Amino acid sequence: MSALPAGLSPSAAPASGPAAADGRAPAPLVDLTDVAKYFDVSAPWLNRVLERQGRRLLHAVDGVTFQIHAGETLALVGESGCGKSTIARLIVGLYAPTRGMIRFDGQDTSILRAAAGRTLRRRLQMIFQDPYASLNPRWTVGDIVAEPIRAHELIQDKAAVLDRAGELLSHVGLAAADREKYPHQFSGGQRQRISIARALASNPEFLVCDEPTSALDVSVQAQVLNLMKDLQRELKLTYLFISHNLAVVHHIADRVGVMYLGRIVELADKRTIFGAPQHPYTRMLLDAVPDLNMTGKSRTPVAGEVPNPLNPPSGCTFHPRCPHANERCKTEIPLLKQAPAGGEVACHAIEERRI
Repeated sequence: MSALPAGLSPSAAPASGPAAADGRAPAPLVDLTDVAKYFDVSAPWLNRVLERQGRRLLHAVDGVTFQIHAGETLALVGESGCGKSTIARLIVGLYAPTRGMIRFDGQDTSILRAAAGRTLRRRLQMIFQDPYASLNPRWTVGDIVAEPIRAHELIQDKAAVLDRAGELLSHVGLAAADREKYPHQFSGGQRQRISIARALASNPEFLVCDEPTSALDVSVQAQVLNLMKDLQRELKLTYLFISHNLAVVHHIADRVGVMYLGRIVELADKRTIFGAPQHPYTRMLLDAVPDLNMTGKSRTPVAGEVPNPLNPPSGCTFHPRCPHANERCKTEIPLLKQAPAGGEVACHAIEERRI
């Protein structure tokens, strides 16, 4: 695996959630069951009539099931277009699922899009990828950070709202006086800190972090990641963390889900994913990371490119690139099942002990 960004060091993962008093596993804070999201990307009606074409559906997410427990960080990784960001938007209610169920603390998140979901909306927030685009350039930083406070009517007094915005800015390493400035007066890392302060303004329990450091340089990435880990410990936050950077995932995650063409192909704790990856696609991702310690070691070659999501392969969608594929892989979709080495894997070859 590649070296960590400057300022980061490997650390033991925090506990993935408190145990119940009777010894049973606690109920998950976030629970996705067979969640799918399809987008209609058909040509206009007249074009379809003239060209005798049917509707075209893009299966961005197709049958995803996982849970996140309070206090843990689950990271989603995978190539661009695999559906990671779509899952993020589904959880916070920006998209409605085509199929399946999403629950937050036992409540169906479909109420997020209704007036009845106001209390639930306060408890989960999102940090977006691009700090240059996610902040309103015409608002002061104080107004940006205070927006969730006003929207949820957490504080009524106007002066107290601005004071709270200053406290939140101080909490993320900025000055309270910065609330009078505008986003263009800050660097990329400072803008992402403002985004984090805004996300914390409603006192949430769960944060969806959609590649929050990908637009930043390496040294600033380290500052933001360390800030997020400190805030998690201090405020007892739960994270869904989406990233392409496996070194960042190794630093911040407790468990890792690997996605390919809208499905999770492997889900395990980070030690299993990085120490003993099982799915051929997970191995391919890790083999692609430059690592001087692996010089001279044999690596499993994987042919081809990511298939067109509008016309995915039948059966296991990874089979055209997999050196272990057989006829069953070409016709039958593998289900996510418990693997012999730990975690869950969707792979016929592992199920049949061919690898």
